[in-house]
Amino acid sequence: MPTLHANGLRLAFDTAGDPKATPLLLIHGLGMQLTHWPDEFVEGLVELGFYVIRFDHRDSGLSTKFDAAGVPNLALARLKSSLGWRLKAAYSLDDMVLDALGVLSALGVARAHVVGVSALGGMVAQLLAARHPQRVSSLIAMMSTSGRRGLPGPSSAVKKLVATQPANPFEPDSVIEHAVTLLRALGSPSYPTPDKQLRKRVTRSLRRSYCPDGAARQMVALLAAGDQSAALAAIAAPTLVIHGAADPLVPSACGRDIAARIPQARLELIEGMGHDLPPQLGERLLALIDSHARGKMLPDSTPRRFVKQ
Repeated sequence: MPTLHANGLRLAFDTAGDPKATPLLLIHGLGMQLTHWPDEFVEGLVELGFYVIRFDHRDSGLSTKFDAAGVPNLALARLKSSLGWRLKAAYSLDDMVLDALGVLSALGVARAHVVGVSALGGMVAQLLAARHPQRVSSLIAMMSTSGRRGLPGPSSAVKKLVATQPANPFEPDSVIEHAVTLLRALGSPSYPTPDKQLRKRVTRSLRRSYCPDGAARQMVALLAAGDQSAALAAIAAPTLVIHGAADPLVPSACGRDIAARIPQARLELIEGMGHDLPPQLGERLLALIDSHARGKMLPDSTPRRFVKQ
């Protein structure tokens, strides 16, 4: 896996497609590696004529780890965040924005369409568009949030599951089983990913790298960033917000909030979709991204719903 140096770090990355094609940067969520993007999703983007760029965030995958910063107390961090207290993080969300910007610069990409997924990936993408508008051709925020206080959080069942640990954190099969159980719970109720496919993806990622301490440090950076909703008004790039109506981790109200705060953003709510990229919705998601990036989708603040046929 190739690596590059950006923002003082070593960042693992991967590209697919013709470097002369339209650049599109994928930014994944907390603790996720570039290998967690479904192969068929990346291949579909390439077939549509995009030069697809993926990378491992700091503290995940094969990128630089911040082990010297220690393991944060997540329970205490969440409590402080809920009380509005200041948090000390190993790095900031702004640092992670500069990492994404550094990847583009290292690859000689002046502007790119940016797709950010989940709370962390979506917020990094939003802040990238808000603070470096000249580098973002368009923005797609999927199953994400602005971090605004008062927005609903995960379901109680998901909160309990996220707080659990593998039965044996030193046994690979136990770690894989725990990750599969969590991702299955977060997945789309109307479009379940086949267990075999989900397990294969999880196994590949976890055998490539397993860094739960890094994910914890990323979480503290996200909590420390807090409410970033005020920054969204500065986003000038054409924006598409895609959210699952059945998302148990980041409720659809969070997607509605993003769309309401970004000028002329369009919201696509997908019935039966949870917090994942299910293969059954691959063509639909690819069509939305392609139409938006090519300027074939008119800006519209009215939510559109895709209902399973």
